[in-house]
Amino acid sequence: MWIDTHCHLDAAEFDADRDAVAQAAEQAGVSRIVIPAVARANFAIVRALAHRFDGGTYALGIHPLFTREASDDDLDALRREIEASLDDPRFVGIGEIGLDYFVPGLDDVRQRFFYEGQLRLAREFALPVICHVRKSQDAVLKGLRRSGVTQGIAHAFNGSFQQAHAFIDHGMRLGFGGNVTFERARQIRRLATQLPLHAIVVETDAPDIAPAWRYKARNTPDQTARIGAVIAELRGIGLDQLAVDTTANAYAALPRLALSSS
Repeated sequence: MWIDTHCHLDAAEFDADRDAVAQAAEQAGVSRIVIPAVARANFAIVRALAHRFDGGTYALGIHPLFTREASDDDLDALRREIEASLDDPRFVGIGEIGLDYFVPGLDDVRQRFFYEGQLRLAREFALPVICHVRKSQDAVLKGLRRSGVTQGIAHAFNGSFQQAHAFIDHGMRLGFGGNVTFERARQIRRLATQLPLHAIVVETDAPDIAPAWRYKARNTPDQTARIGAVIAELRGIGLDQLAVDTTANAYAALPRLALSSS
């Protein structure tokens, strides 16, 4: 059993065959897919999609790349959506939130306004977070520490060992996906090999971050197991062990996943 802890299944790239993509993932042994929202406009969309197929779950949040178009009252809308979702067994947390210091032209003040506001909501409702940490690991971790949020996933982690251990010591799990399949991605492969196994979860970030065998093509959640196989080989352990352990790690990072299986 595998859990894809990060998949944008609502993306336009899946409009032509979304149900078939979800079915292929299930057939490939992916029992859960976490679909994070990115903006107020798709809160309802990811919720409906998560209920559309077996294993679908969702998170609600405002992605840093979407803070350019977001209005201040989107945080109030997010609060209302969280309150309306607390009894929904398919709702697993707050995400995708965070900071991005890779894409040029983003307003740091706006990014921080939404990130910090969403961390306050996560703390208030005792929910885990799914964090975007591209070129922003230290700043994202600082926000987690200040807010007291200690549970969730640092998505698509690509920091240093020191940063990785700081996230782990804070209680976070680290997401590894298609990047780990490229031999040239030496730092990510070292992290996936040498970090404690209890800290690692598997993700696809589909339709993005395609693995090496789909370079420059669309990524899909059915690739979760094959990405996991690369991590297992790097670590020198059996595929079944990696599947069991990373599934347990996903449940630890996003405890409400257990509700969706009941």
